[in-house]
This record gives sequence, C-alpha cells and structure tokens, in this order.
Amino acid sequence: MPELIEKVAPTSYMTSKCTTTSNVGLYNHIRGFPVSNGETGVLSPKVRAFIEQSVMLCQPEQIHICDGSNREYNMLLRLLYSQGTITPLPKYENCWLARTNPADVARVESKTFICTPHREDSIPTAKENVEGKLGNWISEKDMEAAMFNRFPGCMRGRTMYVVPFSMGPVGSSLSKIGIEITDSAYVVCSMRIMTRMGRAVLNLLRDNSDFVRCLHSVGTPASGKIEQPSWPCDPERTIILHKPASNEIVSYGSGYGGNSLLGKKCFALRIGSTIAKKEGWLAEHMLILGITNPEGEKRYIAAAFPSACGKTNLAMLTPSLPGYKVECIGDDIAWMKYDEKGQLRAINPENGFFGVAPGTSDQTNPNAMKTIFKNTLFTNVASTSDGGVYWEGMENTLTDNISVTDWLGKPWIPGVSKTPAAHPNSRFCTPAEQCPIIDKDWESPDGVPISAILFGGRRPAGVPLVYEAFSWQHGIFVGATMRSEATAAAEHKGKIIMNDPFAMRPFFGYNFGSYLKHWLTMEARANARGAQPPKIFHVNWFRKDANGKFLWPGYGENIRVLEWILKRINNEPCYEKTPIGYIPSENSLNTAQLKKDINIDELFSIPKVFWLKEADDIKQYFDEQVGGDLPAEIAHELNELKKRIGYSE
Repeated sequence: MPELIEKVAPTSYMTSKCTTTSNVGLYNHIRGFPVSNGETGVLSPKVRAFIEQSVMLCQPEQIHICDGSNREYNMLLRLLYSQGTITPLPKYENCWLARTNPADVARVESKTFICTPHREDSIPTAKENVEGKLGNWISEKDMEAAMFNRFPGCMRGRTMYVVPFSMGPVGSSLSKIGIEITDSAYVVCSMRIMTRMGRAVLNLLRDNSDFVRCLHSVGTPASGKIEQPSWPCDPERTIILHKPASNEIVSYGSGYGGNSLLGKKCFALRIGSTIAKKEGWLAEHMLILGITNPEGEKRYIAAAFPSACGKTNLAMLTPSLPGYKVECIGDDIAWMKYDEKGQLRAINPENGFFGVAPGTSDQTNPNAMKTIFKNTLFTNVASTSDGGVYWEGMENTLTDNISVTDWLGKPWIPGVSKTPAAHPNSRFCTPAEQCPIIDKDWESPDGVPISAILFGGRRPAGVPLVYEAFSWQHGIFVGATMRSEATAAAEHKGKIIMNDPFAMRPFFGYNFGSYLKHWLTMEARANARGAQPPKIFHVNWFRKDANGKFLWPGYGENIRVLEWILKRINNEPCYEKTPIGYIPSENSLNTAQLKKDINIDELFSIPKVFWLKEADDIKQYFDEQVGGDLPAEIAHELNELKKRIGYSE
C-alpha cells in the first residue's frame, strides 16, 4: 500500500498541509496534520510511514491514534450519538442501535477483488463463456486506478482514526497484527469489540516489525452529496481490494460489516489464508466449540458453515442430553496450526461476535440472548417503544402496549406489516467474554486441540443428517463440494442452491485449486510429526420432508449428532458404510426422549437419483469453475463417488 499511495496521491495532495519539518510538532502533528489523540512518539517507523502516506492521500481534518481505552470508547459513542448514527437502548446496559443507509447492508462480493501479478494466482480459470464464481481478480494497474478515482481527499472534514489491532491474543505466536486507518467512528467502536485493539498492540510494533495494512474510508460520492449524513457511504463506487503479496487491504465506500471491519473477513480469511499457505497452517470460516461428555472427557471441534447457516447457534449450543457440556471458543473464524506433536491447534482470532440477529431467540440460542444485551452495538434491527430491540424470532417478547419501529425507521405492526421488522442481515456486535459458556481457554495463546472438522450447509433434500468422510483426502472432497441455500449475508436473492466450498467461496485469498492442494498437504504435515489429522464429517440440520417440514428438530438436539461424532473420534464401531461416507449404524444415534417423532430412514436415506444428479452437478462445477487447477486427488474422489453410487456414463 505505501507504494500504491505514493503512486496515486496527486502532487497537490502530497504537498498541501505538509510544510512542517519532521522535527516540528513531533508529538502533535503528522506531516502538518494535527493529532487530536495519542502520542506519535510511540509509533514505529513503519507505522508512522503508513499513517503519513494515508494522510497525504486522504487529507483528513485531524488524526486520532486509538488507545482502546474505555474513555475513548465512550467518547466515540457520544460522538456517534451526536451525529445521529446511533441511538441509545435504555432497556439494556450500554447498548446502541445504528441504522445504515439502505444501500449499505451486506457484504458486496461482486465488488471485492484480489490483486496479484497474474490472474491465475487469485482465481481458477473458469470455462470459456462461464462466469467465474470463486473470486474476482484485479490487476495492480487497475487497483491503482481504482484508488486514484476514489481516495484522494476522501477524508476532508473528517477525523482519520488509526486503529492498531491484534487478531488473536496479544503476543500469541498464532496471532497477527494489523493497523486499520478509517474515517468511521462506528468502525472504531466495532473493531474495539471484535479485535484486541489499542496501545498494547502499538507497543508490540515498536520493534518495527511488519503488520497488515488496512486502509478504509466510507467515501464521498462523486457528486459530493451524501444522501444520509448520519451514515455516510458511497455505494455506487464501493470497492474492497486485497493485495496478498504485501499484506494490504483497501476498502472504500461502505461502512458496514465485513466491508469495513477489515480485521474480519478481509484480514482473518482472505489475507489470513494467503499467510497461512505461506506458513503452513489454515485460516478458515469455522466456529470452534468444546464439548465434554458425561464421563468428563473433553474434545474440541471446528465447523465450517456458510454465513447465516447456524454457526453461532452451534457454537453456543445448549445440549438437550443430560451430562453434556458445550463451551464456546468462537463462532465464525478459526486459525489452525499443528504443534510439534502433530496436534492441530486452533485459536479464535476475534474478540467478539458479529452475529446475524433474525432467528436468534431464547428458543434457538439462549446463550446468545444472554450475551448480547450488554455493551453491544446493534445494526439494522427494529426498535421497541420501551427502549429495546426486536427482530424476527422475538415474537414472544412483544406485548400489546409495545410498538415497534422497523430498521428503516417506520412503524411496524405484527401480522399487518408486509416487510420484515429487521433487515435479514441485521447484526449484533458484542464482546465474546460476555458469553455465559465461553471456554476458559478461549484466549489460550497455544490454542485448543481440534479432534474433528465438520462441514455443512442448508440442504433441504438428499443429504443425510451426518456422515463421516472415509479419509482426509475424501474429507477435503466433501468440503470442496459443499452446497447450500443462499442466505441474506451477501447480496444474493432467492433460496437457490449455491456451491460454497469450505464455506469459503467469498473469502478465498488465492486460487481455489491451490487452496485444495494446501489442505491436502496437511495430512503429510501431521504424519511427519507422528500423528494423524482430525476426522472430517458433514452435517445437515436442514433436510425437509415432502411437505417442506424439517425432519430434524435441530438446535439443542444437535448434541445427539455431536455425541455420535465423539464416538467416532474414539473409533467406536458405530457406523455403516454408504456410497457417500459412514453414517450412524442402527440405534447408534441417540433419539431417546426426543419431543417429536423422527423418521430416521428418511433422514439418512441416500437417494440414488439425487446423488447421480449431485455427481453431475459437482463435475459440472469443477469443470466450469476450477478446470485445470483441480488437484488430481479431488478428481479421483469424484470418480470414486460416481462408482459407489452406480453411475453409468
């Protein structure tokens, strides 16, 4: 980014306001721009250079170096309140509600790019005349042009915030450091919740070590007119850029979610996955939970589901079976690395939960509901006349004397209004330490040992409740062929079945074929240390019957599936082989005292017609989207699947 900033910043921007010498006003100016908070003397040369270049490009009114203190956080909340960006929620303790511009409500995958010297470094070469769906590439020249057309002077009249943050516990060998520069106080407050942010991180960088550079601006429309001053953005020109070779992230035009909280998907997954490949570990879109059985044996499991497919619910599971205990490490992202004994260990690099609100309730996720009503920023949920919040799933909290205002600020009447009260992608941003079942080792610098990896998604037909992969290689094939109904977490519409390999489709930082090859190497890395990698499973809570009703009750009852997985981790012979993997043998899945009758035969049926079509769809997807970048091992697994299900050409 420094070289990019130097290239795209016009001379007038680089010289205006920059007449002070480097020794004049050292502790209250940077290149002549006033520093309203923080001491510049604590900045390492690399950090200072990054700030200087960003200042020259963006031309802010002043600079605020964040210290992560409560004083600072409360000051920024008051500022956001005075600007009309957030409103207080007096029903709860220190909770606030933000309503965004309706054009800025979700990740913008179509405007998210990876910049590499060659296109094939970023994304596979799709079949001719087929739209590639495994990421977007941008050349270095076009990235520079995109910045030149947006960033010069974009922070005029605003404060530039410098946010030093750690992904993972500060000082852990598994953690990574970033600096985000932003003109959004909402982003700063959210990053304080979602990352370890502040002075301690700057102190780590005083040895002039490197960091991931993150430049963000909510932007200023080309017309100069901001439609909603309380939520400035430039949705027409929004763009999110990643340059893995130099660990740089540039985001313009959006103030919301993964578009602006650059430690989240941009750093933790896109840039994180490229760092992981170089260093021999995994950065994945996975929850991490700990589960203790009635005998006191504890295991940790990581699970990859697409956004809005139940990661948070599983991470905070309330078990229906007596004697089981589930504890949460994280609900969205896992960084996993082998230790010297070949044990795969994982950390949650985040410090908070940025969860989807609709559907979260005392019935579906009581632990989340116990977590979020303190020190939380809500965004695009509905509000209630008693000073609280509301979203779909909270119907039993409403009484006749409470009125509801929807996420657009309009009156909303249950059973009458035709639109949802809360935006489908509305969120809560809340500290992880508040979770009542947070694991005691959730901040362990060494991470926790992973015994199993789960893949899953919303599959209404054909896919059984749970099955185990035959091998590590077959498990990677299972992850590569994940498919799920689209959700509201991005700009997709309609309940179409989308391919979402490893739940990473929007988050790959490099070519998916190379990503698969990297996963394949992880078995040899374990073997070299005298160990085996974790077992791999696929789960599907969302299968429906012919009437469109869910076959499995889900939520707390999912402990029954985890119980079977624990048995298989311990190599208990409680399985039977099918064409797609190992499923529970008769009576090995505990269904005692279930409140509803379960059609086990239908729940675990593997319809040949369905799987013949699935094999065809997988082959078409690989041919069209991955092509020659597909590893031979994965092509082999597809051929083996076709043989097992009785496929005939």
